[in-house]
Amino acid sequence: MDSRPKTVAPVIEVTGATVRFGAETVLDAVDFRLFPGEVHSLMGENGAGKSTLIKAITGALRLDAGVVRVTGERVRLNSPADALAAGISAVYQEIDLLPNLTVAENILLGREPRRFGAIDWRRLNARAAEVLAELGLDIDPRSTLVRHSLAVQQLVAIARAISVDVRVLILDEPTSSLDLDEVAELFRVMRDLQQRGVAILFVSHFLDQVYEICDRITVLRGGRLIGEYVPAELLRIDLVEKMLGRTTEELQLRQAVEPASAETPAYVSGAGITVGTAVSDASLAMSEGEVLGLAGLLGSGRTELARVLTGIDRPDAGSIRVAGVPTVLGSPRQAIARGIVYSSENRRTEGIIGDLSVEDNITLALQAERGVFQLLGRARRRELATSWIEALDIRPADPDRPARTLSGGNQQKVLLARLLALSPRALVLDEPTRGIDVGAKIEIQRLVADLADNGLSVLFISAELEEVLRVSSRVAVLRAGRVAEILPAEALTVDSLLARVARPEDTP
Repeated sequence: MDSRPKTVAPVIEVTGATVRFGAETVLDAVDFRLFPGEVHSLMGENGAGKSTLIKAITGALRLDAGVVRVTGERVRLNSPADALAAGISAVYQEIDLLPNLTVAENILLGREPRRFGAIDWRRLNARAAEVLAELGLDIDPRSTLVRHSLAVQQLVAIARAISVDVRVLILDEPTSSLDLDEVAELFRVMRDLQQRGVAILFVSHFLDQVYEICDRITVLRGGRLIGEYVPAELLRIDLVEKMLGRTTEELQLRQAVEPASAETPAYVSGAGITVGTAVSDASLAMSEGEVLGLAGLLGSGRTELARVLTGIDRPDAGSIRVAGVPTVLGSPRQAIARGIVYSSENRRTEGIIGDLSVEDNITLALQAERGVFQLLGRARRRELATSWIEALDIRPADPDRPARTLSGGNQQKVLLARLLALSPRALVLDEPTRGIDVGAKIEIQRLVADLADNGLSVLFISAELEEVLRVSSRVAVLRAGRVAEILPAEALTVDSLLARVARPEDTP
C-alpha cells in the first residue's frame, strides 16, 4: 500500500539508494520519502540499513548508487556541511554537546555573533533565548549545560539543530534515557516543530512511542525496503513481523519459569537496604531458578539497589545474604567470587570496550579474576570466545572484530558472554535491552529465561513494563526507593503495573 501524500511534494526524496562495503550490500536500491510537517519513523532490526540511510541523508556516507533530492532538486551530499546547507540536521542518541559550556554557547557553537573580532556575549545569549523560546523551553541560556538533566540536554541539542534554517530534523533514539514526563515534553516540542512545517525522521525501538507520535512508518529489512505504512492501519505484531521476517508463532516467547515457592531458596537477598536518599529500607530476595523483575520509575532507586547487591556500592544500612549466609560485599571482585555479576545500564561506558576485539571483551573478566600471573593461553581464549559467540549467536561471528563495530544487540550479547564465562549463580541485569531492536530484545529475553531454567537467580531491571512482565515470574515494585510490594507477574497487566509504580509512596 502506498501511504504517501498525493498533494504535497517531499522535502527529501531518495531513489534507488545503494551502499556497498566490499562485497556486502548494506543498502539495496532503497526508496524513501519524507514530507514537510510529518513525523516519520524508520523501523528495522539492527543491521537493517537504518543507520546507513541516515548517514547518506546527513552527508556522512556517499551512496554507491541512487539519487537524493531536496525540495525536488537533485543534490550531492558529500559531507555533513552539505546536509546542513540543505537544511538537514540531526540529533543522535549520544549527545555531542560540551557540558562545560553554557546552554547558549552549545546552541550557537561555531556560529557565535562577534563584535570587533570577539564574541558578543549579549547577542549570543539573546539569540539562544530566542531559539529556546521558539520551542517553548524555559531554560536559562547562561547556565552551564552540565547542571541540567539528560532530558534538558537533549532539548538543547534540538535547539542547536533548529537554530539554523532547518527543513529536516533527524532524531536518533532521543528517548532511550528519558522518563515518561520527559518523553511527553520532547513530544510537545516535536509537535510544535511539526506545526511549523519541519519534517522529522524519528528513530526509536519503543513501539508505543512510534505509534503515538508518528504519521508514517518505513520498514527496512536486510538493507531492503519492505514498505511504508500508516500506524493506524498496521497492527504492532504485524509491524514486528515485517521488521523481522518471522511469524507471530516464531516470535512467541515461551512461558517464563513459575514463581518461586516459599521453599525455593534465595541465593541473594537484601534486607533493610538504605543508600543515601535513593534507597530506603528496601528488601528483596533473588530466588534460585527464577527471574525477578524490578519495576520503578526513573529515580526510584533501581540502579542504586542493583549496585549494592553486586558489591559496587556499600549500603548505609541493611544486610545482604548470599546462599543464606550473612555477607559483606565490599567490591565487585568479592561479589564475583561469590557468583554474583552485574550488567550495567550503560554498556558503552561501563561495559563494552569498543576498541578491543570481541574475543578480548568476552575473556576480559575471566582473565581479571585469574590475575596477571595466570594468563589464559591464546588457544583457550579463542576456544572460550568462539563457544560463546556460537552459544549466543553473536553476529558477525568474528572474534577478532572490534566490539564497537557490532550492533547494540550484539554488543549486549558480548557483555553477557563476558559475565556468563565467569559461571555465575546470580545475574543482575540493568536495562539489558535498552537501545536495541525488537529481534535482539526477543533473543535476550529468551536467553534470560533459559538461564533461569538452568538454575540462575536473575534480577531483571527495565523501564519497559511490558518487557518486565514478559520475562519475569515475580515483579518487585520500587517506589521512592522502597520495595513496596512483590507480586506474581501473571497477576499484573502493563496498566496495573504502571498504576502501582506511579502510585504515591504514602498511598495504601
